[in-house]
Amino acid sequence: MPSLKDIKTQINSVVSTKKITTAMKMVAASKLRRSQEKAVAARPYSSRLEEMLSSLASSAASGEGIIKLLTGTGNDQNYMIVPVSADRGLCGGFNSSINRETFKLVKSLEKDGKNVQLMPVGKKSRDFFNRVMKDQIAESFIDLNVSNSGYDSALQVSNKLQDLYFDGKFDKCILVFNKFISAISQDVTQQQLIPLDVSESSKEVKEDNNDAKAIYDYEPDEETILKDLLPKNVSIQIFKVLLESDAGEHGARMAAMDNATRNAGEMIDGLTLKYNRTRQAFITKELIEIISGAESI
Repeated sequence: MPSLKDIKTQINSVVSTKKITTAMKMVAASKLRRSQEKAVAARPYSSRLEEMLSSLASSAASGEGIIKLLTGTGNDQNYMIVPVSADRGLCGGFNSSINRETFKLVKSLEKDGKNVQLMPVGKKSRDFFNRVMKDQIAESFIDLNVSNSGYDSALQVSNKLQDLYFDGKFDKCILVFNKFISAISQDVTQQQLIPLDVSESSKEVKEDNNDAKAIYDYEPDEETILKDLLPKNVSIQIFKVLLESDAGEHGARMAAMDNATRNAGEMIDGLTLKYNRTRQAFITKELIEIISGAESI
């Protein structure tokens, strides 16, 4: 049977842990509000940009130079997978879900005979794939801190991706990230970044055009616009994904710390009950010894 001192030490330890998890929950909640506002604000801009580029896709007859970001290389043998995770843990299954989905995607592509490279964004993905697929990591990015550095953090990833693409290192790029749904829900999402996937956007553009009956005239010509906007679209889509991931991370951490705080409270109640029972048992035992001693005299 553990001593009263041991149980008391356990209680004090759990109380200290509860204070930490409560503080982390409050910090995550305060950060979540700002991150959520940024993520939601970025969605309309990125989606409308994709729709506009999709409406111009028919004008891109040749896939030379920058236009290759839209038309592709003509092959789909080499893939670049970009898993976007957090730099820190203590956020439930937020990071493990990204790593698991990316691992499944890589194995599925390799099963089809494709060559796959990785560009992890975030320490948790980098560390995971350093253990299981180190030879396939082309580049990694950590400590981007999109909340403070903003669009510059997306430019770092975008510039590196475009350099590798135009050097012929890969044919398609797919992002794997947690899309922010709510404070307690994130959806693991795959998005083809390069070349631009116009299939879904084209449907939305067609629906919008049918509803609004709008006819657009572009100035200057479509090819000039594409050359200017396609590189920016890559950066903007990455920026949107980083914001979604940042908001999802804070939401997941807030939920995880809330669960940890409640579990700590339940553990404290259980240990307190155990402490009282043990204390009562010791008192009862001492009384029996005193009474037995008095009767023997």
